Amino acid sequence: IIPLHHPSLPIRVSYLKKEKAKRNENNWRRKKRKIGKLVNPISSLILAAVCSRDLLPKRAATLSPTTMARRSLSANLLLFLFTFALFHTHALSKTLKRDVKALNEIKSSLGWRVVYAWVGDDPCGGDGLQPWSGVTCSTQGDYRVVTELEVYAVSIVGPFPTAVTNLLDLTRLDFHNNKLTGPIPPQIGRLKRLKILNLRWNKLQDSIPPEIGELKSLTHLYLSFNNFKGEIPRELANLPELRYLYLQENRFVGRIPAELGTLQNLRHLDVGNNHLVGTIRELIRIEGCFPALRNLYLNNNYLTGGVPAQLANLTNLEILHLSSNKMTGVIPVGLAHIPKLTYLYIEGSSFKPGVNPIGMHKVFEVSDADFVV
Repeated sequence: IIPLHHPSLPIRVSYLKKEKAKRNENNWRRKKRKIGKLVNPISSLILAAVCSRDLLPKRAATLSPTTMARRSLSANLLLFLFTFALFHTHALSKTLKRDVKALNEIKSSLGWRVVYAWVGDDPCGGDGLQPWSGVTCSTQGDYRVVTELEVYAVSIVGPFPTAVTNLLDLTRLDFHNNKLTGPIPPQIGRLKRLKILNLRWNKLQDSIPPEIGELKSLTHLYLSFNNFKGEIPRELANLPELRYLYLQENRFVGRIPAELGTLQNLRHLDVGNNHLVGTIRELIRIEGCFPALRNLYLNNNYLTGGVPAQLANLTNLEILHLSSNKMTGVIPVGLAHIPKLTYLYIEGSSFKPGVNPIGMHKVFEVSDADFVV
């Protein structure tokens, strides 16, 4: 124990002050290193000045009013500069070179209508220019990336631009109502973040590539009104988030994959106006299939057999379109008791007289077969 009057006391106090100052300095250096990882170098420098010990408030008794006002003004000015630097850096972020290259390749392949609308060197805009028409971008770190590409109803002609598959951050791709030809490239499977793919009303051909089953985030798939042929790929059943599947008005052959029934979120399935064969019984053979399905369009194909009673297990059905097939048999009684079924179309087939579900549904269209009430 050192008495208060001991001659070594000033030395001891001085030593403790130095140790405290050293600890504060080490703590500040650690904080500055963390700050440098969070913001860009310019912002880090400004923030360092703001947090500097020279600007931190000391005991009020040791500062004159003029000094306090001056330091308060300096702190506010540096805080403003720090905020400005953050926004300025955000505004100056450049579009990822990969996306710029891909869009320029698309631009050169899609014709004069796109060339006329896409002006400037940066697809995401900048230097007083707006983003290219139909291009939506978002900021990721120090760069901007293309997340949506919508070029529809402008009569673009030619093959599907493969360069699109280099836009790896796309969530929406919309080329509907154009004159695109050829197949969908297998590289389409690279777009892992894609949620909406709309290619309807084009002249696309050949089979749908199985790689489309790699788009695990896909919720909407519109491929109707094209010239696709071959079988409907079973790989579509690998899309767990799929809700809307439009495949009508193509040249698909073979059977509808029963595996589609395992899609837990599928609400709308339209395969009408194709060359499909098989039976409805084969389509719904998997127990618990199509739990969320609301609209089922099987019309204008070559389906045979009858309407199975198990169809009544699709309790969320609101629209059922079976017209213009080669089905026969009796309409099952259970069909009239699907609670949400509002529209039922069964004309154009050779059903035998049976129970008439009319009255249970708002719209009911049948062939000239006789039904008993």
